[in-house]
Amino acid sequence: MNDELPHLIDRRLRTPRAAAIAGILFSLLLTVSVVLIRISIPEDPADGGRWLEEQGSRVALALSLAPFAGIAFLWFIGVVRDRIGHFEDRFFSSVFLGSGLLYLAMMFVSAGLAGSLLTTYAIIPEQLVENGIYTFGRVIMWRISNVYAIRMAGVFMISLGTISVSTHIMPRWLAFVTYGLALVLLLTISYSLWVTLIFPAWVLMISVYILVSNLRSKPVGSVEDALL
Repeated sequence: MNDELPHLIDRRLRTPRAAAIAGILFSLLLTVSVVLIRISIPEDPADGGRWLEEQGSRVALALSLAPFAGIAFLWFIGVVRDRIGHFEDRFFSSVFLGSGLLYLAMMFVSAGLAGSLLTTYAIIPEQLVENGIYTFGRVIMWRISNVYAIRMAGVFMISLGTISVSTHIMPRWLAFVTYGLALVLLLTISYSLWVTLIFPAWVLMISVYILVSNLRSKPVGSVEDALL
Protein backbone atom coordinates (compact mmCIF):
# COMPACT_ATOMS: atom_id res chain seq x y z
CA MET A 1 0.00 0.00 0.00
CA ASN A 2 2.75 2.45 1.03
CA ASP A 3 4.83 1.46 -2.00
CA GLU A 4 2.07 2.68 -4.30
CA LEU A 5 1.69 6.08 -2.60
CA PRO A 6 4.65 7.88 -4.27
CA HIS A 7 3.42 6.72 -7.67
CA LEU A 8 -0.10 8.00 -7.00
CA ILE A 9 1.15 11.37 -5.75
CA ASP A 10 3.43 11.71 -8.78
CA ARG A 11 0.48 11.01 -11.08
CA ARG A 12 -1.63 13.66 -9.34
CA LEU A 13 1.12 16.27 -9.64
CA ARG A 14 1.70 15.59 -13.32
CA THR A 15 -1.96 15.64 -14.33
CA PRO A 16 -2.38 19.46 -14.59
CA ARG A 17 0.82 19.74 -16.64
CA ALA A 18 -0.38 17.21 -19.18
CA ALA A 19 -4.00 18.38 -19.15
CA ALA A 20 -3.05 22.05 -19.74
CA ILE A 21 -2.17 20.98 -23.27
CA ALA A 22 -5.91 20.38 -23.79
CA GLY A 23 -6.53 24.13 -23.75
CA ILE A 24 -3.89 24.59 -26.43
CA LEU A 25 -5.46 21.86 -28.53
CA PHE A 26 -8.90 23.45 -28.13
CA SER A 27 -7.58 26.81 -29.24
CA LEU A 28 -5.86 25.38 -32.33
CA LEU A 29 -8.76 23.14 -33.35
CA LEU A 30 -11.40 25.82 -32.87
CA THR A 31 -9.32 28.43 -34.70
CA VAL A 32 -8.87 26.16 -37.72
CA SER A 33 -12.58 25.28 -37.68
CA VAL A 34 -13.71 28.92 -37.42
CA VAL A 35 -11.35 30.10 -40.15
CA LEU A 36 -12.47 27.34 -42.52
CA ILE A 37 -16.12 28.16 -41.93
CA ARG A 38 -15.65 31.91 -42.24
CA ILE A 39 -13.82 31.68 -45.58
CA SER A 40 -16.31 29.14 -46.92
CA ILE A 41 -19.73 30.45 -45.84
CA PRO A 42 -20.79 34.00 -46.84
CA GLU A 43 -22.06 36.24 -44.05
CA ASP A 44 -25.24 37.07 -46.00
CA PRO A 45 -27.90 34.39 -45.29
CA ALA A 46 -29.53 35.20 -48.65
CA ASP A 47 -26.51 33.97 -50.59
CA GLY A 48 -28.51 31.17 -52.25
CA GLY A 49 -26.52 28.30 -50.75
CA ARG A 50 -23.83 28.14 -53.41
CA TRP A 51 -21.26 27.25 -50.78
CA LEU A 52 -23.08 23.98 -50.10
CA GLU A 53 -21.82 22.65 -53.40
CA GLU A 54 -18.63 24.62 -53.89
CA GLN A 55 -17.25 24.61 -50.32
CA GLY A 56 -19.14 21.70 -48.79
CA SER A 57 -16.08 19.52 -48.26
CA ARG A 58 -14.17 22.31 -46.54
CA VAL A 59 -17.08 23.02 -44.20
CA ALA A 60 -17.45 19.30 -43.47
CA LEU A 61 -13.78 19.22 -42.44
CA ALA A 62 -14.32 22.17 -40.12
CA LEU A 63 -17.36 20.52 -38.54
CA SER A 64 -15.44 17.28 -37.99
CA LEU A 65 -12.98 19.19 -35.79
CA ALA A 66 -15.73 20.62 -33.55
CA PRO A 67 -16.29 17.51 -31.36
CA PHE A 68 -12.57 17.19 -30.62
CA ALA A 69 -12.38 20.90 -29.80
CA GLY A 70 -15.30 20.43 -27.41
CA ILE A 71 -13.62 17.50 -25.66
CA ALA A 72 -10.43 19.53 -25.25
CA PHE A 73 -12.46 22.43 -23.84
CA LEU A 74 -13.94 20.19 -21.15
CA TRP A 75 -10.42 19.20 -20.17
CA PHE A 76 -9.46 22.88 -20.06
CA ILE A 77 -12.30 23.57 -17.62
CA GLY A 78 -11.04 20.70 -15.49
CA VAL A 79 -7.51 22.14 -15.54
CA VAL A 80 -8.69 25.53 -14.32
CA ARG A 81 -10.84 24.07 -11.54
CA ASP A 82 -7.93 21.87 -10.47
CA ARG A 83 -5.74 24.97 -10.27
CA ILE A 84 -8.33 26.82 -8.16
CA GLY A 85 -8.49 23.89 -5.76
CA HIS A 86 -9.98 24.47 -2.32
CA PHE A 87 -10.08 28.24 -2.92
CA GLU A 88 -13.02 27.70 -5.27
CA ASP A 89 -15.94 30.06 -4.63
CA ARG A 90 -19.32 28.40 -5.12
CA PHE A 91 -21.03 31.35 -6.77
CA PHE A 92 -18.39 32.30 -9.33
CA SER A 93 -17.44 28.67 -9.90
CA SER A 94 -21.06 27.89 -10.75
CA VAL A 95 -21.14 30.79 -13.21
CA PHE A 96 -17.79 29.69 -14.63
CA LEU A 97 -18.86 26.08 -15.12
CA GLY A 98 -22.38 26.92 -16.33
CA SER A 99 -21.27 29.48 -18.92
CA GLY A 100 -18.57 27.13 -20.18
CA LEU A 101 -21.02 24.28 -20.65
CA LEU A 102 -23.56 26.60 -22.32
CA TYR A 103 -20.89 27.87 -24.69
CA LEU A 104 -19.94 24.31 -25.58
CA ALA A 105 -23.57 23.29 -26.10
CA MET A 106 -24.24 26.27 -28.38
CA MET A 107 -21.11 25.51 -30.38
CA PHE A 108 -22.33 21.97 -30.93
CA VAL A 109 -25.84 23.14 -31.87
CA SER A 110 -24.45 25.57 -34.42
CA ALA A 111 -22.21 22.88 -35.88
CA GLY A 112 -25.14 20.47 -35.99
CA LEU A 113 -27.25 22.98 -37.92
CA ALA A 114 -24.47 23.51 -40.45
CA GLY A 115 -24.07 19.76 -40.83
CA SER A 116 -27.81 19.30 -41.30
CA LEU A 117 -27.79 21.87 -44.12
CA LEU A 118 -25.01 19.96 -45.86
CA THR A 119 -26.83 16.64 -45.51
CA THR A 120 -30.20 18.05 -46.59
CA TYR A 121 -28.64 19.72 -49.63
CA ALA A 122 -27.14 16.40 -50.69
CA ILE A 123 -30.64 14.81 -50.61
CA ILE A 124 -33.00 17.56 -51.79
CA PRO A 125 -30.91 20.52 -53.03
CA GLU A 126 -33.67 22.45 -54.82
CA GLN A 127 -36.27 22.14 -52.07
CA LEU A 128 -33.80 23.19 -49.39
CA VAL A 129 -33.17 26.58 -50.97
CA GLU A 130 -36.59 27.27 -52.48
CA ASN A 131 -38.84 26.64 -49.47
CA GLY A 132 -36.87 28.85 -47.07
CA ILE A 133 -35.42 26.08 -44.91
CA TYR A 134 -31.90 27.06 -45.92
CA THR A 135 -32.33 30.72 -44.97
CA PHE A 136 -34.05 29.80 -41.70
CA GLY A 137 -31.24 27.39 -40.77
CA ARG A 138 -28.55 29.90 -41.72
CA VAL A 139 -30.06 32.65 -39.57
CA ILE A 140 -30.36 30.39 -36.52
CA MET A 141 -26.84 29.06 -37.00
CA TRP A 142 -25.27 32.50 -37.15
CA ARG A 143 -27.35 33.89 -34.27
CA ILE A 144 -26.34 31.04 -31.99
CA SER A 145 -22.64 31.11 -32.82
CA ASN A 146 -22.15 34.87 -33.19
CA VAL A 147 -24.50 36.24 -30.53
CA TYR A 148 -25.37 33.78 -27.79
CA ALA A 149 -22.26 31.58 -27.76
CA ILE A 150 -19.96 34.61 -27.92
CA ARG A 151 -21.80 36.22 -24.98
CA MET A 152 -21.46 33.04 -22.93
CA ALA A 153 -17.74 33.01 -23.74
CA GLY A 154 -17.54 36.54 -22.36
CA VAL A 155 -19.30 35.52 -19.14
CA PHE A 156 -16.95 32.54 -18.86
CA MET A 157 -13.95 34.86 -19.11
CA ILE A 158 -15.30 37.40 -16.60
CA SER A 159 -16.06 34.70 -14.03
CA LEU A 160 -12.56 33.25 -14.33
CA GLY A 161 -11.02 36.71 -14.16
CA THR A 162 -12.95 37.44 -10.96
CA ILE A 163 -11.92 34.12 -9.42
CA SER A 164 -8.27 34.76 -10.31
CA VAL A 165 -8.30 38.22 -8.70
CA SER A 166 -9.47 36.81 -5.37
CA THR A 167 -7.44 33.58 -5.41
CA HIS A 168 -4.28 34.82 -7.22
CA ILE A 169 -4.21 31.75 -9.47
CA MET A 170 -3.14 34.08 -12.29
CA PRO A 171 -1.23 37.38 -12.36
CA ARG A 172 -3.34 40.48 -11.89
CA TRP A 173 -2.38 41.82 -15.33
CA LEU A 174 -3.69 38.64 -16.92
CA ALA A 175 -7.00 39.04 -15.11
CA PHE A 176 -7.34 42.61 -16.38
CA VAL A 177 -6.56 41.47 -19.93
CA THR A 178 -9.27 38.85 -19.47
CA TYR A 179 -11.78 41.53 -18.41
CA GLY A 180 -10.95 43.68 -21.41
CA LEU A 181 -11.31 40.88 -23.95
CA ALA A 182 -14.52 39.69 -22.28
CA LEU A 183 -16.07 43.15 -22.61
CA VAL A 184 -15.29 43.11 -26.32
CA LEU A 185 -17.18 39.81 -26.69
CA LEU A 186 -20.11 41.04 -24.60
CA LEU A 187 -20.53 44.41 -26.29
CA THR A 188 -19.57 43.75 -29.90
CA ILE A 189 -22.26 43.52 -32.57
CA SER A 190 -19.90 42.60 -35.38
CA TYR A 191 -19.62 39.21 -37.08
CA SER A 192 -15.93 39.83 -37.69
CA LEU A 193 -13.63 36.83 -37.85
CA TRP A 194 -11.20 38.52 -35.48
CA VAL A 195 -13.85 38.98 -32.81
CA THR A 196 -14.78 35.30 -33.04
CA LEU A 197 -11.15 34.29 -32.59
CA ILE A 198 -10.70 36.29 -29.37
CA PHE A 199 -11.96 33.43 -27.21
CA PRO A 200 -9.69 30.65 -28.54
CA ALA A 201 -6.75 33.08 -28.46
CA TRP A 202 -7.51 33.82 -24.79
CA VAL A 203 -7.78 30.11 -23.95
CA LEU A 204 -4.39 29.60 -25.62
CA MET A 205 -2.87 32.38 -23.51
CA ILE A 206 -4.28 30.96 -20.26
CA SER A 207 -3.25 27.40 -21.13
CA VAL A 208 0.31 28.41 -21.99
CA TYR A 209 0.56 30.32 -18.71
CA ILE A 210 -0.71 27.31 -16.71
CA LEU A 211 1.63 24.94 -18.53
CA VAL A 212 4.70 27.14 -18.10
CA SER A 213 3.97 27.87 -14.44
CA ASN A 214 3.53 24.16 -13.72
CA LEU A 215 6.75 23.28 -15.50
CA ARG A 216 8.62 25.91 -13.48
CA SER A 217 7.11 24.91 -10.14
CA LYS A 218 8.82 22.44 -7.88
CA PRO A 219 7.12 19.29 -6.58
CA VAL A 220 4.72 20.25 -3.80
CA GLY A 221 6.23 18.53 -0.78
CA SER A 222 7.41 15.00 -0.24
CA VAL A 223 5.51 11.81 0.47
CA GLU A 224 5.82 12.54 4.17
CA ASP A 225 4.30 16.02 3.63
CA ALA A 226 1.36 14.49 1.80
CA LEU A 227 0.65 12.24 4.75
CA LEU A 228 0.32 15.19 7.13
